[in-house]
Amino acid sequence: MAKFMILYNSKASAAELMANATPEEMQASMAEWMAWKDEASKTVGFDFGMPLEARNEVSNGGVADSESRVSGYSTMEGDKDAVLELLKSHPHLKREGATIDVLEFLSMPGM
Repeated sequence: MAKFMILYNSKASAAELMANATPEEMQASMAEWMAWKDEASKTVGFDFGMPLEARNEVSNGGVADSESRVSGYSTMEGDKDAVLELLKSHPHLKREGATIDVLEFLSMPGM
């Protein structure tokens, strides 16, 4: 069974989204995520993950502020087509400019 890293991309950082939401908006958003998770869990494995805050980018040239739009991650396990179909209805996509990256974990030969 394939395993996937799911990266949630947003125009606003996770910290900004949480800071600017009312308690009612946060509760409504979490209810949507939970309903989506409950439905997804019927066909694939799903781990919520956590919100993320982009801080720095490290290269051989040094350290700079990150321009990453990644605002959170989850992992999913199952059939790739099922994962992609489920993600089409993910509540994250209701945010303007939001996207979801799907990265497949690859097995390491000899490990």
